[in-house]
Amino acid sequence: MSDPGPGPVTVFLLDDHEIVRRGLRELLEDAGGFEVVGEAGTAAEAVARIPALRPDVAILDARLPDGSGIEVCREVRSREPHTRALVLTSYDDDDSLFAAIMAGAAGYVLKQVGGRDLVETVRRVAAGQSMLDPAVTAQVLERVRLGPPVDDELAALTAREQRILELIGRGLTNREIAAELFLAEKTVKNYVSALLAKLGLTSRTQAAIFAVKHPRSEG
Repeated sequence: MSDPGPGPVTVFLLDDHEIVRRGLRELLEDAGGFEVVGEAGTAAEAVARIPALRPDVAILDARLPDGSGIEVCREVRSREPHTRALVLTSYDDDDSLFAAIMAGAAGYVLKQVGGRDLVETVRRVAAGQSMLDPAVTAQVLERVRLGPPVDDELAALTAREQRILELIGRGLTNREIAAELFLAEKTVKNYVSALLAKLGLTSRTQAAIFAVKHPRSEG
């Protein structure tokens, strides 16, 4: 397990609402043993600042105007493994939890959490503990290992590409898909280009028709 070392636990705050960041800062500083070393209101700013500051813990809001905390978690963890990420969200659903675990988050906490519980969670995450339910993590790993059953024409696509194709078939825009899957809009565009090439399609309309004719199996 990692050890934040002597001195206070350093924390970075990412939330697009200033009042939320202020509340988190006051909560942690009042508890003692924490130092908030930086904060940001956008994903782009967080990705630029967190690796330079190297906080012990980054508390990341899941949904942001220009992306998601989960995407920030993935980027930061790839560049600065020392920093452990705690995703703070209002949404309790399997897809977002799955995305957080796959991005390397050490914890996933609903915003309804009590102040004392949140402080304790941050302490444990800083000490190297995972605050993800082991049973849920096991289910996610099994989902990754097995993947959903697919027909032959979908087999060329990754699980993420299949999911994006499904959402295209439901009429979602790239921006809406990005919000649904906690990805940056540019990342979704890259996925769309890749799946079109793999399927030999030339337009989004063709992809939508293909998705309707080849529904993605679940189970």
